[in-house]
Amino acid sequence: MISARKVVVATRKLPDAAEQVLKSEFAARLNKSDRAYTANELIDLAAGADALLVTVTDRIDANLIEALPSSLRIIANFGVGYEHIDIDTARSRGVIVTNTPDVLTEATAEIAVLLMLGAARRAGEGHMLVMQGAWPGWSPTFMMGHGVTGKKLGILGMGRIGQAVAHRARGFDMEIHYHNRKRLPPDREQGARYHDSTDSLFAVSTFLSIHATSTPQTKAIVNARTIDLLPKGAILINTARGDLVDDAAVIAALKNGQLAAAGFDVFAGEPNPHPDYRRAPNVFLLPHLGSATIETRNNMGFLAIENLRAFFAGKEPPNRVA
Repeated sequence: MISARKVVVATRKLPDAAEQVLKSEFAARLNKSDRAYTANELIDLAAGADALLVTVTDRIDANLIEALPSSLRIIANFGVGYEHIDIDTARSRGVIVTNTPDVLTEATAEIAVLLMLGAARRAGEGHMLVMQGAWPGWSPTFMMGHGVTGKKLGILGMGRIGQAVAHRARGFDMEIHYHNRKRLPPDREQGARYHDSTDSLFAVSTFLSIHATSTPQTKAIVNARTIDLLPKGAILINTARGDLVDDAAVIAALKNGQLAAAGFDVFAGEPNPHPDYRRAPNVFLLPHLGSATIETRNNMGFLAIENLRAFFAGKEPPNRVA
């Protein structure tokens, strides 16, 4: 328990369990409507505050950070990725930034497998046929999709989530290939085959699952050139960030057969993905559900609060990124 009640501004509606803890330990300014604040609104709300608890929907850029009051010394991010926060400006202002790793690994890996199966087996199309009363009945060639068992799975980004996906994919006897900034030690590879370049990885990946972080170097890493490296009829999965994918290139590949299907949980321009995705029959799309389990979202909130608790107690936050 923090003896002096610090003022914490939460930018979005948090799970009830997390909000109860936040209110019990801090002077919490909560977002009851769950409407994303504008930059000016957030600056006004931060007046006199000690901390921000932000999410991926908040653009915490240099201008916003420079406008924050001197009282505000920590930004706790509700999520793993923090590319929406200008880390350099925060650091120059002496503002600490934290995130919430580990607690969403399993849930996001589950969604990646769901997308893989849904895209390969045409689950979205089938669901709509049944729901719309348009199912014509069974036939030997009706809605044939692609099997997953025994196929080659390429994983771009073999961090916590990538490794969790690989663990699940082994249950389908998939052959695991990966590219990462650094090769994993053998005990963490678990037989996965390392590729020292993305080009090499793409060339063997019948299924390609994206788990890289969003950086200037990875933006649009899936593009017309790299898609052409994939085996014809490959299936693309993305649960990382939408800007890792060149949407126009993916849509063209879905139309010409270079990609048999795609399964996406994240998009550039959320919540408004490229409109051609809605017209593509061979996509399986979800509305950014990667960490959306009760258990995971509660734990994300608790971990964000633990970072705040540690900081205000004069300790090093457990998940400091800046």
